[in-house]
Amino acid sequence: MKKKKLKKQLKIILIIIVLILGISLYRHLRVKFAVKEVELYTKGVQVFDDLKLSDLIKSINGELIDDPKIDTSKIGTQEIEFKYITDKHIKVPYTIKIKVIDNVYPIVAYPGVKTVVVGTKKSEFLKSFFCGDNYDNKPKCTVLGDYNLNEVGEYNVALEGEDSSGNATKHPFTLVVREKAKNTTNNASDKQEFTDYTSYSDVVEKYKDKNNKIGIDVSHWQGNLDFKKLKKSKVEFAYIRVGRRDDIEGEFVLDEKFERNIKGFNKVGIPVGVYFYSKANSKKEAIKEAKWVLSQIKKYDVDLEIVFDWENWNNYQNYELSFYNLTEVAKAFTDTVEKKGYKGMLYSSKSYLEDVWFPINNRIWLAHYIDQTNYQGKYKVWQICEDGKVSGIDDNLVDIDIRYE
Repeated sequence: MKKKKLKKQLKIILIIIVLILGISLYRHLRVKFAVKEVELYTKGVQVFDDLKLSDLIKSINGELIDDPKIDTSKIGTQEIEFKYITDKHIKVPYTIKIKVIDNVYPIVAYPGVKTVVVGTKKSEFLKSFFCGDNYDNKPKCTVLGDYNLNEVGEYNVALEGEDSSGNATKHPFTLVVREKAKNTTNNASDKQEFTDYTSYSDVVEKYKDKNNKIGIDVSHWQGNLDFKKLKKSKVEFAYIRVGRRDDIEGEFVLDEKFERNIKGFNKVGIPVGVYFYSKANSKKEAIKEAKWVLSQIKKYDVDLEIVFDWENWNNYQNYELSFYNLTEVAKAFTDTVEKKGYKGMLYSSKSYLEDVWFPINNRIWLAHYIDQTNYQGKYKVWQICEDGKVSGIDDNLVDIDIRYE
């Protein structure tokens, strides 16, 4: 009796196993012989393009299960594996190959005429040009043609920048090698007279409306400010330089007028933001700079943004940063201050915003000295001039800014 029962149980188990294997085999064969029809728009994509899987697929006999972002941060061929549901309701795996390419040309200076003193070292000369690339941290930058830095004269040469993908940009220019200037005594008066300037009141009259505010940005160069006069002059906000870096990975230097300026603006009730003149060459250094700024402002009211001001274009090659990695450096700074509840902002001129910086999900402070900017990107603040004159600042001219609400 027990043997019969055992045989029956074994028979049931065997049937179940056969059914499981049969179903598994059926599913395997169904997937194996399923019709897979996937057509791509292209097998080549540009490095750093913001793409999802669906952006690559022109047609597919079914629907994607997921739509992941494609990693386009490195050039070269890569395989992308994914699964989708066919129009026959079969879940199938699929693999596509794409090639990430870089066909963006480096950007190099177009000096027209470049003047150096006789005896200039070639290494210093070559690094004195702005020469950068979207992808390469160290594009090859050379001066083509015959010239002699140890002999006075004029030389017709060309500056060329070439990246690792073979993209090259070349600009001809005249190299002037001159004698070193002799020391001269400067008898000019320390007092500055300003005869050509932009009146702050004129800017207010021309640009002020209900959707913006007019203000200034200051540092120690503006001397001792009269904050009550600035308030009466209708200065509605100010950005104050908190400090700078003295060199790449160098010491932090507090602006000598920072404490006086921020206390003065706080006292008269003019809202302020702060900016830091950065020399960061990595995300690590940018974070270090942001933390230093946060430590300097913690005692004061800072209602506006903390601004990342990076303007080291004259010695850009020393930083060994691609434009993409430079943007990542800026993001590291602004992300750090935003984690502490402040708002981050990037300052730059129109040309560098258009040609160098990658899109950044932060506010932009645009520098463009013109009556009406034609910059097409989004910006929060527009620095309209650097030759402003306003009652309350007597020692120098000042930048005038328009802030949009």
